[in-house]
Amino acid sequence: MAEVMKEQAGPGALSRQGDRSGQLQTEKGQTTIADPVVTKVAGLAAREVGGVYQLGGGVARALGAVTQRLPVGDNTTQGVSVEVGEQQAAVDLTVIVEYGESIPRVAQQIRENVVRRIEGITGLSVTEVNVAVNDLHLPGDDDGNDGPSRVQ
Repeated sequence: MAEVMKEQAGPGALSRQGDRSGQLQTEKGQTTIADPVVTKVAGLAAREVGGVYQLGGGVARALGAVTQRLPVGDNTTQGVSVEVGEQQAAVDLTVIVEYGESIPRVAQQIRENVVRRIEGITGLSVTEVNVAVNDLHLPGDDDGNDGPSRVQ
C-alpha cells in the first residue's frame, strides 16, 4: 500500500515514523490520529453498506466468532487493515457479500462510504480502498440446522 500511496501523492506523501499515526498540522497545533481509530471508522463504514454480510475471512472470522463470545475487545476491526500517513490513509477490507447482491455495486458503495466517513471524521485523505470479497453468504447459512440427525 505504501508504495502505491507514494506514487499517487508524490515523494514523502506517506511518512511513517515508527508506530506514529497520521498527523494533521495547523497553525494552532497538530492532531494525531492512531491507526486503530481509522481502522474502526473503516470497519463501521463498510458494515453500513447494504449487501455486506460480514467483514473478515477464514482465520479472522473464526477468531472473531470466538472473541465475540468473550467479553474482551471488539470485532469492529476484523477484516480491516489500514496504513496511515501524516495526511493520508489507505484501506484494505475483506468482506463477505450477501448472495444475490451485485459484488461490483457493493464494492463501490463500500469504497464511497469508507472514503466519506474517514475523510469526514479524521480529516485524512483516503488514497485507496481495496475490497477483497472472499465469500458469499447464502440464505440459511446461519440457521445452525444441518438437517435431521442421522444418528440417535
